[in-house]
Amino acid sequence: MPSTPEVSVVIPTFARPELVSRAVRSALAQTVTDIEVIVVVDGPDEETGKALAEIGDPRLRVVELPGKGGAPNARNTGVREARAPWTALLDDDDEWLPSKLAAQLELARSATVGSPIIASRLINKTPRAQFVMPRRLPEPGEPICEYLTLRRGLFHGDGFIQTSTIMAPTELLRRVPFTVGLRRQQELDWTVRATSHPDVELLIAAEPLVLWHQDEDRPRISLSSPWEAQLEWLHGIRPLITPRAYAAITMSIISSMAAPTRSFRVFRLLLAEARRHGRPGLVDYLTFMQIWLLPPQLRHRVRDRILGRHQRGGPASTGEPASTGPGVDAGVRAPDGAGVGAAGIAGTSTGTAGTAGAAGVGADVRR
Repeated sequence: MPSTPEVSVVIPTFARPELVSRAVRSALAQTVTDIEVIVVVDGPDEETGKALAEIGDPRLRVVELPGKGGAPNARNTGVREARAPWTALLDDDDEWLPSKLAAQLELARSATVGSPIIASRLINKTPRAQFVMPRRLPEPGEPICEYLTLRRGLFHGDGFIQTSTIMAPTELLRRVPFTVGLRRQQELDWTVRATSHPDVELLIAAEPLVLWHQDEDRPRISLSSPWEAQLEWLHGIRPLITPRAYAAITMSIISSMAAPTRSFRVFRLLLAEARRHGRPGLVDYLTFMQIWLLPPQLRHRVRDRILGRHQRGGPASTGEPASTGPGVDAGVRAPDGAGVGAAGIAGTSTGTAGTAGAAGVGADVRR
């Protein structure tokens, strides 16, 4: 293995040997071969260690932590171990298409600042459907916090970013580490904080380069996250986001977590919060009402019908991201959790089948 690889790949995992083995193989199958793959096992896990040992590739390194610290801590550990100038993140239950890193490195050459974040579209695969997201790329001059949170439709948004799409300078990921202890909105939190630095911009490859697997029946830690903790997190990042983004997060993401309480007190509290510190628009108010008045499964069915999603097995459509980020109804893999965006999708991974082409048009936008 060369002393300094071109890209370091960081994959946090725990107790999912089959899934992480699939993720590792997709990284090792990249057309860019000068890489190292660092799997950070979040605590003692003999089965995962055995599964990874069977892969037998010298580019693979395994770091086992003495105790569980959560995915953000495991990612930060992997970044500290990275030896390459670029680090790409991959969740253990997702996959990369073979040209993912090549396309992102090509797009990075067009960056106009010193520390570009390079993301991409992905294919969101759920038991119900598969589709490409985000629906659109950021527009020139559009605040990234608004791109990732504002909705343009009642049941869907447009912007989105997910962990497995992110490649960034290793130095930036060390300078701006993931927030340890944050259970939801990890990508949104990190992206907002990173793009607040003057030497950082976000570029998104136009083609889908990641397969985001969302098993709607798989237990998700983010599904049990209390809305109060998310509101406290929002208070902390308020200086870094616009009033429109603040209102959108409060009235869609946090409300989707709080709505199951069916508490009129919580309803009034969140509405007042959005109006006091944010600048809600008509779509925000309509989204807020449908989240509180319609049962989640009915919202999902209506959303799918409106978007005309393809059933799984058909070609991926460029539709709204599955539920998994700001502006997404809680329901699919980590609703409003890993994977964030106004794409109206909740989840923590999304993808589609196909062959990734060369890097497409990237949006050069700062927060």
